[in-house]
Amino acid sequence: MQQTQSNIYTPYTLPCGIRLKNRLAKAAMEENMAGIDMQPDHALFSLYRYWAHGGLGMIITGNVMVDDRAITGPGTVVIPLVGNLDRFKRWSSVIKSGGAKAIMQLNHPGRQMPKSISCTALAPSAIPLKLGRYSKRFARPVAMTCEQIHDVTHRFAQAAKRAKEAGFDGVEIHAAHGYLLSQFLSPLSNQRQDEWGGSLKNRARLLLNVVCQVRAQCGNNFIVMVKLNSGDFQRGGLSPDEASVVVELLDKLNVDLLELSGGNYESPAMQGRGEKEAELGKNAYFLSFAKAISSRVAMPVMTTGGITSKKTAEKAISDGCAVVGMASALAFTPDLVNKWQQKDDYLGVNPTCDWKDATLASVVVMAKVRRQLRRLGNDLTTMRNPTNFWSLLLDTLHRHKMISLYKKYLHKQNHHVAKPVRSVKRYVSSHVVSDVPSRDL
Repeated sequence: MQQTQSNIYTPYTLPCGIRLKNRLAKAAMEENMAGIDMQPDHALFSLYRYWAHGGLGMIITGNVMVDDRAITGPGTVVIPLVGNLDRFKRWSSVIKSGGAKAIMQLNHPGRQMPKSISCTALAPSAIPLKLGRYSKRFARPVAMTCEQIHDVTHRFAQAAKRAKEAGFDGVEIHAAHGYLLSQFLSPLSNQRQDEWGGSLKNRARLLLNVVCQVRAQCGNNFIVMVKLNSGDFQRGGLSPDEASVVVELLDKLNVDLLELSGGNYESPAMQGRGEKEAELGKNAYFLSFAKAISSRVAMPVMTTGGITSKKTAEKAISDGCAVVGMASALAFTPDLVNKWQQKDDYLGVNPTCDWKDATLASVVVMAKVRRQLRRLGNDLTTMRNPTNFWSLLLDTLHRHKMISLYKKYLHKQNHHVAKPVRSVKRYVSSHVVSDVPSRDL
C-alpha cells in the first residue's frame, strides 16, 4: 500500500495539456547506435522497448541531430528535414508502447564535435576546447555568420515539426552540456561582439529564438522542453545566477518542462565531476538549484543527474520538481522503476572510474554506459560492474566502426569527408583483440 502512495507514481499534467502517467523519466543518453543512414534501426528499437515497458512516464531519446554535417559522435541519429519518416514513426511507436510519452531530444554539437567527423565545427566564437592533450581530437571551431545562426534556428524548428509528424509527443531542445546552444550562453565560449554575444540577453537570444520557432511550428498541444545547465561548473563560465536569469526568460515562452543539468566536456558536472565538484549534490547533483528555481517560476522543473534510489527520487518531487530524470542508472537497470515497486530500497548503478586522468575517466564512464546500451540493443543482459579498460576498448572499436559508416553516408550525400584521425587508428591497432564479441560492439 505504501508503494502506491509514493509521490513519484502520481500522474502529472503538463501546461500543454498532455498527461504523464507518473513523475519518472528516462533522460537522454548518447547511444551512438544509429543505422547506416543515420536513422534508428532494430538495435535502437530493441533498446527502447526495454525502457518502454520499464514503468516510466516519459522517455527522452538520445541526441538527435538537426544537421547531418554536425554530429556529436559517430552513430548519432539525424532526423531528415525532408523525406521518409517511417523508421522514426516506428521508433515513437515502440517508445509509447508501454504508456510513456515519447520525447525527441534535438541537438547541435557546435565545437564539441570529434575531429574524426570533421576538421572544422560551427561555434559562437573560434575558441577551441581546453582539454589538454585531448584538445586536438576535436574539430577546429569557426565563428558562425549571422546567416548560419539563422539556419540553425530553422533546423531546430523544422526538426521539431518532423518529430511531431513522426508521432512523438514532444521535443527537448538541448541547451546544456557545452553543446552549441549552451556555447552561446557561456561567456567562455561566446566572445562575439554582435547581437549574439556580450550581454546575457544577447547570449541567450539564439536559445529563445529556437524555443519560439519550435512552438510556432508545432502548436500548443505538443510538449516543448528545454535542457539547461544550472551552471557550467567552470571558472568564468555560465554562473548559477546567470542561469537563473535565463530560466526566468524561458518562463515567459510557454515551455512545458525545464530539465536542469550542468557541466560540459571541459568540466563534466553531469557525471558528478568537474572544476567545482564540491558544489554538486551527492545523490542528485543539481537538486538544490532545481529546488530554488521551482519556487520562483511557473513552468514545471525536472532534475537529472546521479539519481539511483527511490528515496532520492521522492525527495526531488517533495522539493518541488515536477519530474525526476534518470539516465545512467537506466542503462544498467532498464526496469529500475518496476524494481522500486517490488523493493523500496533497490539501488541502481551509478558508473564511476577512478583513473587519475580526469578527462579519460570521463570518457570511460560514458563508454561503460554505452556498452550497456549496446548490450540491450542486442537483447543481452547488462553488467553491473564492467571493467574500465575493456569498456573503453570496446567503445573505441565501436566508434571506429561507426566512423566508417558515417563516411560512407557522407559520400552518398555528396558531403565533404574528413580525413581519418590517425590517433584513433593507432589506439585500436595497438589493442588488437582477436576474440571481440561483435554483438557487444
